[in-house]
Amino acid sequence: MKGNDPRVLRALADPAFYPHRPPSVEVVQTHISFVFLAGELVYKVKKPVDFGFLDFTTLEKRRLFCGEEIRLNRRLAPSVYLEVVPIREKGGRLTLGGEGETLEYAVVMRRLPAERMLKRIIGEEGFDPSVLDAVAAKVAAFHNEAATGGAIDDMGRLTTIRRNHEENFTQTVPYIGVTIDEGAYRFICDYARRFMAEKEELFARRVREKRIREGHGDLHLEHIIVGDEIVIFDCIEFNERFRCGDVTADVAFLSMDLDFNGYTGHGERFVRAYVEEAKDPGVLELIDFYRCYYAYVRGKVVSFLLDDPAVPPQEREAARERASRYFRLAYGYAARPARPVLILMAGLMGTGKSVLARELAPLVGGEIIRTDVLRKELHGLDERQHLYEDFGAGIYGDDVSRKTYGEARRRALAILSRGRSVVIDASFKRREERRLATAEAARAGYETFVVECVCPDEVVKDRLDKRQAEAGDASDGRWELYAAQKEDFDPVTEVEAGRHLKVDTTAPPAVCAQRILEMIKRGGGP
Repeated sequence: MKGNDPRVLRALADPAFYPHRPPSVEVVQTHISFVFLAGELVYKVKKPVDFGFLDFTTLEKRRLFCGEEIRLNRRLAPSVYLEVVPIREKGGRLTLGGEGETLEYAVVMRRLPAERMLKRIIGEEGFDPSVLDAVAAKVAAFHNEAATGGAIDDMGRLTTIRRNHEENFTQTVPYIGVTIDEGAYRFICDYARRFMAEKEELFARRVREKRIREGHGDLHLEHIIVGDEIVIFDCIEFNERFRCGDVTADVAFLSMDLDFNGYTGHGERFVRAYVEEAKDPGVLELIDFYRCYYAYVRGKVVSFLLDDPAVPPQEREAARERASRYFRLAYGYAARPARPVLILMAGLMGTGKSVLARELAPLVGGEIIRTDVLRKELHGLDERQHLYEDFGAGIYGDDVSRKTYGEARRRALAILSRGRSVVIDASFKRREERRLATAEAARAGYETFVVECVCPDEVVKDRLDKRQAEAGDASDGRWELYAAQKEDFDPVTEVEAGRHLKVDTTAPPAVCAQRILEMIKRGGGP
């Protein structure tokens, strides 16, 4: 791949090159651009790359898309985007503008206050979450005024949406086993294709309702400045397929980025505020589909950095980890049930229930209730304190267990009512406890699935011995109690086959989780 003219890059990195003489120049690069932070101004030069969905390989194309960047971003940030300036050479001397041969073009912007970037302030103490309401209002107003109809409507039709997804899937094949697990790759592909096939009328209705607009296409935390006004910048200029589409796409991108950065609650608030402001409840039908799409896009784009010779090895390794996190997030959106579900982790001590629960919960958008912790909490005990009770004695007696499971069910129903799935990590050795949990969830309108964890005795012994040697785990399971529990466990015979899965946890947790997700996606079917 041919790079930018090194003379241009050297010149732009030199403070003396600029007429306004900045004290220093900071150089930042992405997979498609070099960005030069020169005092109060920013100069952005596009890399001569071709990723299929983007082609900057000729000087004329880079000039065209620099102009598009100015035009499109002035919709949301009119005072920020200033001009396109040519970088020319005459007699061996490079200048901004001036005379001579044009070597490159740069977009010139006013430098925005990085300290007011939403990504920075959202983590600060005292952050006011109503900022997200203001962002939602600005995005809704932007969408209301954005262009629609004609060729833009075509970007919201399934032909284009399928093309975008299949392009992603093709371009990420080289990264299977590098940044995305093969099982996750296939699961996401199957999910997206099935969703599009089953929701044809929904997509057609969105076109009829004029919900297809020329939007932003890259709406994440680093592209929002919060000051006297909300400034949103750096929209996609290089491909109208990625900029134009259902308004849900922009909403999904920002809420996905909030999830990625650990602000799930803020993400849900932003979505609710947008739906209310735009009076568009249809967003909720599509939000996870588009969240999955954009998390996948980010995983793909960050993966491209692994092949960029201009990116240092240490940064490539960081990119590998970041891309893997994005793909895992996409997997979670694909796996998330349409409605919250209750998952009962059943099985003997040491069979890997807690490990699998931790793997599974984020994939279904759920929370974990762990009875080992809850049992001690109800008795005012430190969860890290090991209690060496006899089997079925003390806080492990039948009366205490009934109260513990009852409280677990109560908490689970409260979480389900807030729109979150729940994983109860417990032995569920009694058939009656499984029936009670299933019946109470059903009365409230939620599906229940039972995941029974099993593994060979020698594996259990090794796990229990290691657990006892480690401080801080709430479980009091011990090998000397295992045989007694094994005799005392009611076989899972009361649950229909499509809602009960026996999982051998000697397989990797990710593999086990995928089998569970496939059962949930079938919704109890064969």
